[in-house]
Amino acid sequence: MAPITRICSLAGVLLCCADPASARIDLARPSGPTTFVGARAAELTGDPRRAALLYAALAASEPGNQLVADRAISQAIAAGDLKLALQLTGRRSPASLPVDARLLLAADRLKNGKERDAVAILRLRGGGAELNFLAPFVEAWSERRIRAALDRLNSVPPASATAAYVPEHRALLLLRARRIAEAEPFVTQALQVGGGRETRLRLAFADAYYRAGDRARAARMLVARDVALDPARRQVVAGSAPGAGVTTPAEAFAELLTALAIDLQRAEIGGLPLAAMQVARHAAPRTPTTPVLLGILLTEADRLDDALVLLRSVEEGAPFAAQARDAEVRALTRAARLEEALARARAFVASGTANANDWSRLGDVLDEMGRSGEAADAFGRAVALVEAGGSGPELWQLHLLRGAMLEESDRWPQAKISLEAARRLAPRNAMVLNYLGYAQLERGENLDGAEALIAEAHRLAPDDASITDSLGWAQFKRGRQQEAIATLQRAAAADPSETEIHEHLGDALYTVGRKFEARHAWQAALLTAEDDVKARIEGKLGAGLSAANAAP
Repeated sequence: MAPITRICSLAGVLLCCADPASARIDLARPSGPTTFVGARAAELTGDPRRAALLYAALAASEPGNQLVADRAISQAIAAGDLKLALQLTGRRSPASLPVDARLLLAADRLKNGKERDAVAILRLRGGGAELNFLAPFVEAWSERRIRAALDRLNSVPPASATAAYVPEHRALLLLRARRIAEAEPFVTQALQVGGGRETRLRLAFADAYYRAGDRARAARMLVARDVALDPARRQVVAGSAPGAGVTTPAEAFAELLTALAIDLQRAEIGGLPLAAMQVARHAAPRTPTTPVLLGILLTEADRLDDALVLLRSVEEGAPFAAQARDAEVRALTRAARLEEALARARAFVASGTANANDWSRLGDVLDEMGRSGEAADAFGRAVALVEAGGSGPELWQLHLLRGAMLEESDRWPQAKISLEAARRLAPRNAMVLNYLGYAQLERGENLDGAEALIAEAHRLAPDDASITDSLGWAQFKRGRQQEAIATLQRAAAADPSETEIHEHLGDALYTVGRKFEARHAWQAALLTAEDDVKARIEGKLGAGLSAANAAP
């Protein structure tokens, strides 16, 4: 067995078997193997601060061990103990540091007004991955003359990982220079490609417009359904800057790192997104999105307690308070702490200022707990608030969610009304068309119309395996078995892990006498089946298809 593998195995043994008192390590007199095992164990179990301290102690006793020194810094950054991380980087040449440490050094220099030092660190060569691609943004924000600043941004290659962020920084720099007309097309472009950051960008642009003297444009930037914009909208109406702007190189660097962290997380790039967000928080601690995004990343890193502390630090009335509440309740739900999630969701709707987001959040928790009737009522409250002009999710989404919960709680006539309302509001939404069509198909109701809805959903979303499954099942229910089998086989190939698709395929194959192939399909369905569905499929494997065990 390789030494590192043996050490990792020992870490698990120590955690399970060691007496906590006897497992304490004297940081003043570290023992190499024991300290490494303790550090690695802490790292693997989500205690990065302890890991950082242990690695740092080991690095101090073994000055030539750069791997351990790098781990100490990286774990300190992951823990959010940036004071410790900076102390550890102070003993090293910046060129020898890992990527996250160099990002931290650059952010710290910017926070202290040392833009040239920050650029020099980003421009360093050697020491692993280079950070040259970030330097033009810092240089642009450090320029006093707008033309020089724009020239710096022009140096970003179109193929760069940061090219997509150029429009927002160009717009903000032009607004800082009060060049409002020139900024306008770049504001539009940035919002079009902003994706999940659109609300954050709207806040930043609104603040920049206001400071540039254009209150009308600032107000228009805040005309959107997102509840996160409400506080800023009230501030503009009251005659004050909405805040949450980007005005300094440090704040611009934090925004850049935040955008990168989101993209890296989407691409599932290791622990770098979390490190980038910790560094962004150090560079600009008052950026309103940071606690929420960092809380989400901590949740995904299975550091629930750390995530909850951060998410609960977002004050009521802050721009992203609703998002913080969503992230908190989702974190508790993910950890199967459903009663606690329910208690928090109920507290939010009882706060006296509850909006559609709060009621929708409660509906989500009740749905997760299998209490579909109560969930339907919660979504109904959300619908009423949005119909009355309040902020919140899209109305078609709320009608769809309410309809789904009503259907699950055997209130089909009411469910159909909600689902039809969702269809009227989103007539080309494949999810809505599929749900309404499939629900009617299951009840043997309006079969021609139901199949037409599902067929249209499939035309709009041909790569959606669940919709392809619905179409195949509709064909099967209408007696076109061979056509159905071909369609269901395409659905199964597109999503090999979906129980329902494989069960449908097995039923269709069995019906036309292809019993051997049917058993293979049911076996595939059984791999991910649970509870009643599992028992039903096992019955088919044992005795074949019957009216009693056919898929509903």
